[in-house]
Amino acid sequence: MRFLLIFLLGGGALWASQAGAQTPPPPDALGISEPSIATSLPDHGDPWGARKKLYDHGISYSLIYTSDLLANVAGGTRTGTIYQGKVEGQFTADLEKLLGVKDLTFYANVFQIHNTGRIRRDYVGGLNTIAAIEAAATTRLSEMWLEQRLFDGKASFRIGQLAADSEFFYSDLSTMFLQSDWPSIAAYNLPGGGPAYPLSTPGVRLKVDPNEHVSLLVALFNGDPAGPCPGDPDTCNRYGVNFRVRDPAFIIGESQFRWNQGKNDTGLATTLKLGGWTHLGQFNDDRYSESGLLLADPASGGVPRKDRRDYGIYGVIDQQLYRPRGGAPDSGISVFTRASVSPSDRNLFSLEIDSGVVFAGLIPGRPDDRFGASVIYSKFSSAIAGFDQDTINFTGVPGPVRDFEANLELTYMAQIKPGWTIQPDFQYIWHPSGVAGRDARVLGLRSIVKF
Repeated sequence: MRFLLIFLLGGGALWASQAGAQTPPPPDALGISEPSIATSLPDHGDPWGARKKLYDHGISYSLIYTSDLLANVAGGTRTGTIYQGKVEGQFTADLEKLLGVKDLTFYANVFQIHNTGRIRRDYVGGLNTIAAIEAAATTRLSEMWLEQRLFDGKASFRIGQLAADSEFFYSDLSTMFLQSDWPSIAAYNLPGGGPAYPLSTPGVRLKVDPNEHVSLLVALFNGDPAGPCPGDPDTCNRYGVNFRVRDPAFIIGESQFRWNQGKNDTGLATTLKLGGWTHLGQFNDDRYSESGLLLADPASGGVPRKDRRDYGIYGVIDQQLYRPRGGAPDSGISVFTRASVSPSDRNLFSLEIDSGVVFAGLIPGRPDDRFGASVIYSKFSSAIAGFDQDTINFTGVPGPVRDFEANLELTYMAQIKPGWTIQPDFQYIWHPSGVAGRDARVLGLRSIVKF
């Protein structure tokens, strides 16, 4: 009951988020990025006109509060219930309006993360995301950057503290799901989890839009947003202000192609993304030692061989299957798939596929509701499975051979007011951390309020 009370109070608060931090949509004439609960409040939540006056001078902000009540009801490492929440403040300054600098924008966002435990780590004992706002309880800086638009808006250059998951390697359709996140194949293969929620790092990004159907992006980041230390990466860079710049680089590029995305288009909407990344550092081999012997062999010395660099390739597709008459690109029935591969010898995961179906605006009288199902399949690399089997062979002690972890999510997002949604959720997790016999079931309820 105490958790439910906290959840309902939090869900009604006029504070700010979703995990990962996409830049807010352009504000309206009052400085409000819709949908927002402000449109349902007297005077649009701005009785003295301060928000509009700031926007008239080029300054806008958004506040988002995401709260989760989650219970592992069976399986995993233990059963139990947690509450977690994330307040996000997003701040944008049009420096052309503010200072007269043409086509220059400043952006920053800050998280305040709080919880009574972590459902994935402390209760399920898995690796794939269960609720994407899960992170160490703290207040942290996320992104902070300047963006210069070029060639009449057909290109832009961004520099500062950046997060890759705000622009790369995600499906637009998948963002309604609690488990939608920076994929495990990047989060566990890259140092510090890579530049993705809750971490960001110094970097630069170039984006070119040759036409309305195509975008080309490439970014260069410092290669370790957390730095070496024991514990979870987000506790190593707890406040987001380490600003590391000397680690080997992480580079990612993506080509995006879009069809039938206009509100007046009648064809089925499609978005296709093709990308790849490389990291220029050194990585421990997962099966062989520097002496050439198996790591599990007591004679090997236990020092892994160093493999130069790492990389991955991926593809994402969002495909509308049914578009109601006059419907938007994300209305009706749509499916998405994201797939990625990385080398087996130096990575925990060598393959990840997540996919799902979304039904939007199909319930009479509930045009803004949506529901759907999604699945994540993360395959442990053959080197990891080989190391597990080698360990059994050399020690004679039976143990698990890690194979895969898979998550199923069923969810319904109901709009209470524009800018406020409530979302019941169910997830089933097979082989948490690749270990059979510990399948878990999680029940959840999410509230998101945007102001």
